Amino acid sequence: MDEHRPHASRLFPAILAVATLLLLGQALWFYLMGDYGRILMPALLSPVMLVATLLAAGTHTPSRASAYLVLICGFLLTAVELPRQAGLPALWVGLPPVLALLLLPLGPAMLLNLALTPIWLALLGNGDLERDLLFVYLALVAVAALVPWERLRQQALLLVTDPWERECRAVTRDSLHERLAGEFERAEFLERPLAVLLIHLPQVDMAGEQFGAKARAALLQGLCRGIISRCREHDVLGREGDAVFWLLLPDTTESGALLVRHRLTQALSQIVLVETGPLQLRTRLAFPRRDEAWPHFEQRLQAMSHSLADG
Repeated sequence: MDEHRPHASRLFPAILAVATLLLLGQALWFYLMGDYGRILMPALLSPVMLVATLLAAGTHTPSRASAYLVLICGFLLTAVELPRQAGLPALWVGLPPVLALLLLPLGPAMLLNLALTPIWLALLGNGDLERDLLFVYLALVAVAALVPWERLRQQALLLVTDPWERECRAVTRDSLHERLAGEFERAEFLERPLAVLLIHLPQVDMAGEQFGAKARAALLQGLCRGIISRCREHDVLGREGDAVFWLLLPDTTESGALLVRHRLTQALSQIVLVETGPLQLRTRLAFPRRDEAWPHFEQRLQAMSHSLADG
């Protein structure tokens, strides 16, 4: 889910840098055209945009302060230029709502756009609010709001349907149980062995409470990377609880599962983190019993997980 963030963090400062150059170009254009009365605003806003660019470039995520500076610059420039536009007023009246929707969350952006509607229309109509301009502006705000609204809807849908955990590279609990049910039916139908390795990481709570979220995330990611790198492609690692993981081992006999358990325990014990030290694991193996139904096997695994977590 986070693989696009580095690209977004580089794109935002680049856009602000281009906007800064455009402001400088506008001031230069007014100078060359002899329109000296319009040079002041873009000349004053260019250093502010440069500061916003530097603030955005200095962080991994778009800076809130840089977004506010850009919004203020856009509003001031629009307020100065809007009364002078006789031929293309829609170009300038559309800038404030689009900027607000791009730089602010959807709710505050909509409230700000609606609150500033009389001001923009008054500037555009030289003090007289026109009904046609009002309808055009409100339609523009409504249509522009559909883009962030759809993005938020897609993000919410992705969070609901995403099979992967947000903290580590393991499938979620719901996806884990679905995969386990499928493997259980497959093993029962084909008369193939199935093993489940239960793993409890007792350091998770301690890492979060004493060292913060970064140490907790590093602990979980180190565990998942260590397990996945030493397993087969069709083995499935899932997160059953906050500190309990299940490793599904299809087509694995009891002796093979014991070898996997021994190999993983040795390998993971060599992973040492600065805050928490070496990984400490509690593990148990579970196998479907003869003529055992899926609901009973699932309940037995959950009971074993609780007893493993309780120590």
